[in-house]
Amino acid sequence: MHSPVNFLTVEEYFQLEQKSEIRHEYVDGEVFAMAGASEEHNLIVTNIIALLRPHLRGTPCRAFVSDMKVQVKVQKADIFYYPDLLVTCDPNDREKYFKTRPILIVEVLSNSNKTTDKREKPINYQSIDSLQEYVLVSQDEIKVEVYRQDAQENWSLTILGKEDQLHLDFIDLTLTMAEIYEDAIAL
Repeated sequence: MHSPVNFLTVEEYFQLEQKSEIRHEYVDGEVFAMAGASEEHNLIVTNIIALLRPHLRGTPCRAFVSDMKVQVKVQKADIFYYPDLLVTCDPNDREKYFKTRPILIVEVLSNSNKTTDKREKPINYQSIDSLQEYVLVSQDEIKVEVYRQDAQENWSLTILGKEDQLHLDFIDLTLTMAEIYEDAIAL
């Protein structure tokens, strides 16, 4: 016999999250604990934010890492994810604990999150009107997957390898694989 699932309201989730020692993602009333990140995962996120932050200085864009949630509305469901990195350029995107108008989301893939980040999140993230690029960075190999929205609002996938560069179109920044993977994976 299955035990009943206790669904939380968004308000209950925020109360839980402010008191919790660990982070949880929220999907339509259900709460899922987040696993801790590896050294490689942390280095990759740090490398990308270290390049993004100075590039965005003086623009309306702001970059956030790991502890900032992004709200997604899919049909009538509220979803709150913790992306590894997000960029928002909308001056009205000012919620204190979550953002609603990201233009860029980056997730670093690990064994614990790979399935969700590659299957569930691309579909849900593509419902965010403002989102232009969703980037998945492998922590185990030099591989970057870029979902990008074109002018007709169609999404395409580009897979980058060791010899490629990641160009983030909307913020006009190019990152080499050496910059992304510095100290995390030997090139």
